[in-house]
Parts: sequence; C-alpha cells; structure tokens
Amino acid sequence: MSLLMNQQPHKLWAIIPAAGSGSRFSKTELKQYQMIQEQTVLEHTIARLTQLPLMGYVLAIGQQDHVAQTLPLKNIEKAHFCQGGAERVHSVLNALNYLSEIASSDDWVFVHDAARPCVSLECLQALVETATTHNQAAILAIPVRDTLKRVVEGHDIQETVDRSTLWQAQTPQMAKLGTLKRAIEQALTDGATITDEASALEHIGEKVVVVNGRSDNIKITYPEDLELAKLILTAQAI
Repeated sequence: MSLLMNQQPHKLWAIIPAAGSGSRFSKTELKQYQMIQEQTVLEHTIARLTQLPLMGYVLAIGQQDHVAQTLPLKNIEKAHFCQGGAERVHSVLNALNYLSEIASSDDWVFVHDAARPCVSLECLQALVETATTHNQAAILAIPVRDTLKRVVEGHDIQETVDRSTLWQAQTPQMAKLGTLKRAIEQALTDGATITDEASALEHIGEKVVVVNGRSDNIKITYPEDLELAKLILTAQAI
C-alpha cells in the first residue's frame, strides 16, 4: 500500500449514482441489485470503494428504491443517501449538493458507477494519488485497443478512425467537490452534452488527466455483462 494511503492528508468522499432505470439491462430489474456470490452488485461495488480511507459515501437512489437502505453495505456508518435525478448527471449534482452541506468545497470527491463492481484497489489508489499529487481532476481510462469504424446510413462503413489518441473512459472520476459542482451546474446551464464528470469539467476548461485503468473494470450494461462480472470477481479472489 502506498504512503498516500497510509497517511492520507486529504478528505475523500465517494458518490455512487444508482437511480438509473438501466433499461438496456432489463425493463423490470435493476442491475445494481443482481446477485453475485450471495451479494448484490451494489454491495460488491461499495466494498471495493471502502477499501480507501473515505470520509463517507453518498448513494443517489430513485424515489421508489426501497432496497438500497436495507442492504448490509460495507462501512454502513459512512453511508449517506440522497434522491437521484432524471438523468445520471442530475443524480451526481444532487449528491454534490448533499455533500456541500457536510463537506468542504476543497474536499476531494470521486464518482463511481454503481454497476462497476470489479474496480481494483490498485487502480483506486493510483487515481487518488495522481489527483492529489498533481492537484487536478483525474479519471480512470484505458487506451482503445480495437479498430474503430465510423458507420453511416445503417451499417455502411464511412472510414476507419485513428485510435492512437483515443481512450475509453471509466470510473471513478475524481475532482474537488466545489470544482465538480460548479462544472456540472455551468454545463447544465449552457445546455452542454454531459456524458460523464470529465465532460463537464472539460466544458469549463478544467484540466483532466487520465490514469491507466484495467480492462476488467467493466460496467454491467447488458445481461451478458453480469456473467462476465461473475467470472472477473471469481478470478480476482483467487
């Protein structure tokens, strides 16, 4: 474990947006409550994140969600709950507004997908160390490996895209609480497209650095991803 993790001088919080319907996974079942090794996906995700010395974590959940607050989450004494929004970005902003009441704007916060239960401690430590050492926002990402095609009019290939400078963004994505809140508020006001926290930070000209992630930090989006996550978690436990 790095010196940073042993002597953490920075206050660190986590936000887990978990209010989405996940319609690509199922019309009726929420992916974060699917079971893997006798625990929900969300429990696995929280267990990974709480390996870091968090001040606390905020779960932004749906209004009709009656499950999250009944789960035996890791470090439950550090758990906070707020209402999610119509879209992921609104859930994150609601959580940031919640945190603003109990944390400093200079505290660090990272946002992590509820359905990414396989993120490694090494990646989490690398992200935190990079952001705090360089005092700038950072995200986990991996270089794009496969050949990319731009497709138009159905399935016709228009061109092959140069992937040499392309990275696939993952989570967590980390920034100062006040900076991220301001970025999202401004991006929403301007009607900008916000696909993740980094895109909001980019919109206000905030520099964001990528930290090498791992390909096994998958997001459960489709039903087949759940089976892959089961295999990854089993392999990581060996």
